[in-house]
Amino acid sequence: MRAIIVCTSVSHGNTQRVADVMGQVLAAPVVAPEDVAAADLSAYDLVGFGSGIFSGRYHPRLRRFVEALPEGGRSQAFVFATSGLPEPGFGPFTRPLVRRLARKGFAVSDTFSCRGFDTWLPFKLVGGISKARPDAGDLAAAHAFAEGLRARSAQNGASRENR
Repeated sequence: MRAIIVCTSVSHGNTQRVADVMGQVLAAPVVAPEDVAAADLSAYDLVGFGSGIFSGRYHPRLRRFVEALPEGGRSQAFVFATSGLPEPGFGPFTRPLVRRLARKGFAVSDTFSCRGFDTWLPFKLVGGISKARPDAGDLAAAHAFAEGLRARSAQNGASRENR
């Protein structure tokens, strides 16, 4: 299985740390959206897309990258994020990106999010929230998430070979 992770991490490196853990498990390079051509993604079986959450949305650079992807047959994908606040159950912030990727032809297999140190206003006034996050537990959860992706991808590959 060939994997790649497209990640935008701009504030405190929260999302980059999560992406690096996942990248190690998946033996995947972690690249910024501007460092990979959309056409190059077709060479990968699994593509991860992640960023920090800003005002309830993924970073604009990642959103623009996904919007610019051509439509057509694609590989498996997963989505991940870090955020100062937990993802609300009534309206997950991962949902719009998952839908966008599905419209582009990706089969999004799973999502992951964890808390991350956040100094966006008004949180900056109190020194930020979710200090020291992602922590060891968050990174262990990201590791386990990536192991699950790898295992499912291996099973899907074996199923395709047995047909």
